[in-house]
Amino acid sequence: MSYQPLLDYIKKHVDLTPEEKAILLSKIIDRRYLKNQYIVQQGDICKTINFIIAGCTKMFYVDEEGQEHIIMFSVEDWWSSDLGSFITQTPADFNIQCLENTQLIQFSYDHLEVLYKEVPKLERLFRKITERAFVASQKRVVRNFSLSAKEQYVTFRNTYPKIEQRVPQYMIASYLGITKEFLSKIKSQLIQDQ
Repeated sequence: MSYQPLLDYIKKHVDLTPEEKAILLSKIIDRRYLKNQYIVQQGDICKTINFIIAGCTKMFYVDEEGQEHIIMFSVEDWWSSDLGSFITQTPADFNIQCLENTQLIQFSYDHLEVLYKEVPKLERLFRKITERAFVASQKRVVRNFSLSAKEQYVTFRNTYPKIEQRVPQYMIASYLGITKEFLSKIKSQLIQDQ
């Protein structure tokens, strides 16, 4: 597996010396998951933070009635993890499941702590990743409260055009908090509006 996508991602945020890159690469785990495999399941402790080299995942919550609520999709060059569980090392609130065969670079909690000490620049990088995740989560909450379902769908489609082509419509509906039938109506309206 090529680690270059991860190194390119990191380079956008911090410059590593060759020695620091070597330390970083000594602490990573590369994993391949098959479509439908779980990276983490609700109730288990999330032991890794995951950078996607290839593939697509969904993060979701299953309520007491067994209803699935999709929180996020992740594709290449994105991170996928139950951050709350990973940071606190407590049981996960969310499941992360592969929607395609997926290749990941993983950092275990213990290895990341070592990297923070040995390569302090990486602590800054992961702080930025966490900040971005927090901001994205807040923006999503505001969109859920302030936009109509149609506006949310248009925003999703414009923001994540590659994802819509890769995941089933019922999952997009779940992400938007609507039924797949209502999503079909919205899509029909948008075609008529053109």
